[in-house]
Amino acid sequence: MLKFNVALFEPEIPQNAGTILRLASCLSFNVDIIIPCKFILNDKNFKRAGMDYLNDVSYTLHDNFEAFFKKYSFLNHRIILATTKASNSYTNFSYQENDIILFGSESRGVTDTVADSIKDKIKINMAENKRSLNLAVSCSMIAGEAIRQINLKQ
Repeated sequence: MLKFNVALFEPEIPQNAGTILRLASCLSFNVDIIIPCKFILNDKNFKRAGMDYLNDVSYTLHDNFEAFFKKYSFLNHRIILATTKASNSYTNFSYQENDIILFGSESRGVTDTVADSIKDKIKINMAENKRSLNLAVSCSMIAGEAIRQINLKQ
């Protein structure tokens, strides 16, 4: 099984979270969800997007960012922040097993405190004057590149 995680910081849209968990199930990576969420995990839209894949996906809930950060820092896992404010493109970044790619909430990203605590930051290059992509789409693109690179190294 691929040793790779995606983390969602205080997700707001149940369809995005459900879609990302479905993706994780299909591509064999784990998901960390940093609460609070703006929805409950038995939300009908969450379940509809995740379908029956929610039954076999591995995900962990964290009470807050501090608990998440402490757990993975202790395990020496590298946390990479996906943000529109990064200078490094996700395709130019060298991914490794045990990496965790952190995605911020849909409307506000992550707090400055969270961003400041993470050394590695990546972005998806977009057309000029465009703000952002859908969270699940961004996650798919970056996870696909990370998995491609990790598999090439094996």
